[in-house]
Amino acid sequence: MKTIDAATVSTFSELLDLAEDETVLVTTPDGREFIVAEIDDFDHEIEAVRNNRELLDLLEERSKEKAKGGFSLAEEVKKRLGLG
Repeated sequence: MKTIDAATVSTFSELLDLAEDETVLVTTPDGREFIVAEIDDFDHEIEAVRNNRELLDLLEERSKEKAKGGFSLAEEVKKRLGLG
């Protein structure tokens, strides 16, 4: 799975092209995240999601953060930069 900043994509078509070969995690300036993935065979996609440990870990982390009332963008930046 690759991660991109939404501001780096100029068209929706370009975003779909990026997701053609692998799942794309799109982050927005306000900290929201979206997953874009091609679905060509539903059974295959379900199996791929079940086997994608990185995606499952991300979804579990976000679920816990939502249960706590959200997450801090500043804390997320610090975490990703290894500052805290």
